[in-house]
Amino acid sequence: MKSENLAWQIRRDVLDMVHAAHASHVGSAFSIADIVAVLYTDFVDVEKVKTNDKERTRIILSKGHAGAAIYAALAEVGILDKKELQTYGNNGSKLSCHISHNGVSGVEISTGSLGQGVGMAAGIALAGKKAGRNYRTFVIVGDGECNEGSVWEMILFARQQNLNRLTMIVDCNGLQALGKTSEILDMQSFEEKFKAFGWNVQSVDGHNHAALKESLLHLDEKKPTCIVAKTVKGKGVSFMENNNLWHYRDPQGEFYDNAVMELERQKP
Repeated sequence: MKSENLAWQIRRDVLDMVHAAHASHVGSAFSIADIVAVLYTDFVDVEKVKTNDKERTRIILSKGHAGAAIYAALAEVGILDKKELQTYGNNGSKLSCHISHNGVSGVEISTGSLGQGVGMAAGIALAGKKAGRNYRTFVIVGDGECNEGSVWEMILFARQQNLNRLTMIVDCNGLQALGKTSEILDMQSFEEKFKAFGWNVQSVDGHNHAALKESLLHLDEKKPTCIVAKTVKGKGVSFMENNNLWHYRDPQGEFYDNAVMELERQKP
C-alpha cells in the first residue's frame, strides 16, 4: 500500500472509530496520519513486528491521546485484526482511547500522561545501543506536549548518550488542548532549541510524504535526530482544520456525515 493511500485510510478509520465511541481527539489523530502512514509504509517490517523480532522498528506515540491513528495503521497493514477497530473505546476493549500496549501487538508501550513516552523511547533506544542492536526508535510528540519539563530532560539525556538511532518527530500543529501553543506557553523555534541541545534537526511539511520519507531516512552518526513536522490539526476535513473544538468534540450527526463526504471525495 502506498503511504498516501494508508494515510487516507487511517483518517477514514479514525473518523468511524471516534464517531462510534463518542470519543475525542479526532483532530490530533488526523494531524499525525501522514507521519504514521510514512512510518508504517517505509520504515516498519510488518513480519518483524508480528513475531516480536528483537530488530523490529519501535514506534512510540508519546502523545497517546492520538492512539486511534496507530490502531488504524496497525489494522491496515495487517498487524491488528481490523474487526478490533469496531471495539475502540468500549468498556473492556483492548483499544483504549489513550493508546495501550496491553494485548495489542505492535504497540510498544502505553502512553497518555504527556512527557512520559519520550523518556521511555530514549530508554528503548539506549537498550538497543547497549545490546548492539540496529533497530530504530521513532517517537511522536506533540508541540504542546513539549511544555513538559520531562521532554527536555530526555533531550539532554539522549544527546549525552549519543542515541543516533533515536528519531523524535514533533507534531507541530500550533494547537493544544486549550488553545494556541504560542499563547499558552510559547516554545518559539523548536529548530533552534534542538540545535542548541546538540541534536541533528530538520524541518519538514508534515503532510508531504516524499519530504517526510527523505527526512526520516537521514541519520547522524553520533546525534539523535529531531524532525519538526509542520502540520494542520484536523487535516483532511475542512471544518476541523485548525479548529481546536475538534480536540475534544466527537463527530456526530451532520458533522460526521459531512466529514465522511469530504474524505470520500479525497480517496486516492
